[in-house]
Amino acid sequence: MTIRPATAADLAEVAAIYAHYVATSVITFDEVAPEATFWEGRLRELDERGLPFLVADVEGEVAGYAYASQWRPKPAYRHSVEDSIYLAPGRTGRGLGRALLGELLPRCAKAGVRQVVAVIADTGEQGSAALHRSFGFEPAGRLKGVGFKLGRWVDTELMQLDLTG
Repeated sequence: MTIRPATAADLAEVAAIYAHYVATSVITFDEVAPEATFWEGRLRELDERGLPFLVADVEGEVAGYAYASQWRPKPAYRHSVEDSIYLAPGRTGRGLGRALLGELLPRCAKAGVRQVVAVIADTGEQGSAALHRSFGFEPAGRLKGVGFKLGRWVDTELMQLDLTG
């Protein structure tokens, strides 16, 4: 496995991974998978901001991806990001998420990020929260019933990591 910066050539696989979760889960609150142009724009925007967009490459296939995007659009939030990590179906439980987050965080620090926020849909599955805790993220709050998808209300758990040491 190689963790490397995403390229335009990776975006079809990135889009397919995300589309799977849009269609089958509540870990994203999107209800329609975005078009390929969305991913092109996301890659360009993050590159322009100096923020990381990484893929886990396993034998030439994108097995997962992670990126950090600005936490909120207002200028005062420019030093805070939200991390996003998605793994291809069938690739979970193999350390890919840990490898991606382990590369993402130092690249965020190098980019001048001070705070990383994880927004985790609370589905009762604790894998994402446990991964973030293992890197030092701390609970920052819970938003109850803020998403409605696949016929149910879903909470989100907020976790936060201070990169300033």
